[in-house]
Amino acid sequence: MKTYTVAVLGATGAVGQEMINGLQERNFPVGKLIPLASSRSAGKTLKFRGEDVVIQEANENAFEGVDIVLGAAENDIAKKLAPAIVKAGAVFVDNSSAFRLDPKVPLIVPEVNPEDVAWHNGIISNPNCSTIITVTAVNALNSIAPIRTMTASTYQAVSGAGAGGPIELMGEVEALAKGETYEPQIFPYQIAYNLITQIGSEQEAGYTSEEMKMQYEGRKIMHLPELKVSCTCIRVPVIRSHSISVSCHFDKPVTVEQVREAISKAPGCKLVDDLKNKQYPMPLDTSGQDIVFVGRIRPDLTDDCGICLWCCGDQVRKGAAINAIQIAELLIK
Repeated sequence: MKTYTVAVLGATGAVGQEMINGLQERNFPVGKLIPLASSRSAGKTLKFRGEDVVIQEANENAFEGVDIVLGAAENDIAKKLAPAIVKAGAVFVDNSSAFRLDPKVPLIVPEVNPEDVAWHNGIISNPNCSTIITVTAVNALNSIAPIRTMTASTYQAVSGAGAGGPIELMGEVEALAKGETYEPQIFPYQIAYNLITQIGSEQEAGYTSEEMKMQYEGRKIMHLPELKVSCTCIRVPVIRSHSISVSCHFDKPVTVEQVREAISKAPGCKLVDDLKNKQYPMPLDTSGQDIVFVGRIRPDLTDDCGICLWCCGDQVRKGAAINAIQIAELLIK
């Protein structure tokens, strides 16, 4: 079997660590792993397939001989290092938002638009975590009738803000139980026992940057250039796994039975939809795995051509690290 030299850019972060775990779990044919991080981490080691691997400093000279780079770094680092990655002949699968809306860069969810990998020019973008989970859940409905508009609310776990998110939530819970104070560092307000209705900066018409990703990225991934999405993104005191409430609107009536049938056959989805027996997607059930659970399927009572549903998925895995590895798997095919 052919093997590949794989670099993980941002190897010490939450997504980078999950990428390394995912490469092992999915038996990706890694001949050599090169973990890359800042100069602070260079020289330290991490485990890969039971062996210690030395972390190297991420710079323009780090990509010689590399076949695939899995990116888990911030936008500025991705933009800085992308030219060196492409020049070295590697393919950059980037989890940042730096290139997502670049018309020359494919934006891929393998269960939805795997064919787009064919036209990459050295860079492929990994979509936003909530976008990945949502389009995985709803894309199959396009086979019934094209989705015209969507109204979505995301309920995003604290780990979506990085490794410090769960630490802050648990620290606040412990402090409040003791009657002590805890000064937030990761979030603008206390997240314990609270909801924060802003993720990202203000972008347009009162929507945040995080909220607009659902429309712009969804259009590109599902090949629906006219798709309109109204999205509200909410940070919730959940450790892991994002949840999304979605209303999809079509040009013709679509039945609940049609939707359940489509989702039951959709790649990457699991139908969990039995309200009578209290069966529906929940963050606890979807954490630590790579399938998007979909349920609470029902008619939209405000629109005869609408369907409502609820979906959950692990945003660190399917919403980031594993989706990137699936893209790499498409590349080596």
